[in-house]
Amino acid sequence: MTSITPVILCGGSGTRLWPKSRKMLPKQLLSLTGEQTMLQQTLERVRGFNRPIIVCNEDHRFMVAQQAQDIGFEDFTMITEPAGRNTAPAIAFAAISAARHDESTNLLVLPADHLLEDVESFHRAIDVGLQKSTSGGLVTFGIIPTAAETGYGYIQKAEGEDGQVLPIAQFVEKPDKATAEQYIESGNYYWNAGMFLFSAKSLLAELASHAPAIHRTSVAAIENAKVESDFVKLRLEDINAIPEDSIDYAVMEKTNRGFVVPLACGWSDVGSWSSLWEALEKDKAGNVALGDVILEDCKNSLVFGEDHLVAAVGIEDLVIVDTKNATLVAPKDRAQEVKAIVSKIKTAGRDEHEIHREVVRPWGKYDSIGSGPRFQVKRITVNPGASLSLQMHHHRAEHWVVVSGTAVVERDGEQIMLSENESVYIPIGAKHRLSNPGILPIELIEVQSGSYLGEDDIVRFDDVYGRN
Repeated sequence: MTSITPVILCGGSGTRLWPKSRKMLPKQLLSLTGEQTMLQQTLERVRGFNRPIIVCNEDHRFMVAQQAQDIGFEDFTMITEPAGRNTAPAIAFAAISAARHDESTNLLVLPADHLLEDVESFHRAIDVGLQKSTSGGLVTFGIIPTAAETGYGYIQKAEGEDGQVLPIAQFVEKPDKATAEQYIESGNYYWNAGMFLFSAKSLLAELASHAPAIHRTSVAAIENAKVESDFVKLRLEDINAIPEDSIDYAVMEKTNRGFVVPLACGWSDVGSWSSLWEALEKDKAGNVALGDVILEDCKNSLVFGEDHLVAAVGIEDLVIVDTKNATLVAPKDRAQEVKAIVSKIKTAGRDEHEIHREVVRPWGKYDSIGSGPRFQVKRITVNPGASLSLQMHHHRAEHWVVVSGTAVVERDGEQIMLSENESVYIPIGAKHRLSNPGILPIELIEVQSGSYLGEDDIVRFDDVYGRN
């Protein structure tokens, strides 16, 4: 049986889907097109193949692991990047790791944040691609275009070629409308979906030939990585030494072993709110309503409400996305321009591009429900069996009130058991930790007070999750 090792690329920040997708909770970790997150949907497509390799940002490792485990993927390898260097190094890391066990295994490389409706057609295309990948070919899957799309790159097949596996003539950048229409009319072009199939051995050989600096530094990064069970943690100094490049530029545009398998499978990269609107089921007026939404006389719009009612009257062709601490309103045909808003938020020194009001942590989550001069109030949820780090703060004191559950609090060596409606005070400078020994989540309210309330005012002495 031919060996197939899925490689799931789970990096990226998804800024075009702001304010729902943000740096610390990007679109691949969100449930946008169904009950499962986009990462979970991607993993479901490769169930039954070899244990997957997931390459992700170090900041997301706990969420990625939890989401995989939640759908029954207990056996996987995770490679974490402290900084992104584009797809060529990410794929190289996976290929180097896989080759240590079986250099002939076929790597099925998939972005974690794409929508793919017809999985059976996709699996048939994989079987077709194996005809070339097992003999040294580098295969990509080209989506048969349904429109003159200007938001995607294209792959041109070799002139005069027909069949299920076609030699690649060239990769082309995102075209203007007129050029895209010419591509569609010719029948020789496919959307570049960023999905690949090649053996680990072949990919590494081509990478060494066409991008030797990436190959050399990626090998060094894997050799120097900290390995804990199936968790491979790359070092920042090694990552910074790797040239940044995509697999298209580094290898696929230069190799003479490239092939494309045409594929029609209901694919979308869900790269903007307008493309999400196109991908989702609509009401009779063409609206997509997500969350707690009431619409009156609205047409062809997407309205998203996160935790309270969003109502709209008489709108048409709009995107409205409301979250706990940011709201976006934009014409649907200008949804791509949300990146300019994200850029302005960064320039202004704000943090809404990076984190939500509700922040996920390895032990649970917290929601910043109120703040003012010298105080902040959070609602904290601690998962069963979980524990915060042993820590202290230089600039703030904290008061914890348990709403539900039973907590064990360590404060300067003292053990305190707290039940519902009980509280504890943590003075400035006190070493403290909160743990949940029970089988139900703990809910508590934390009131912080002090001269500085930033998340960087944490000195950790011990942490079960390996955070500094």
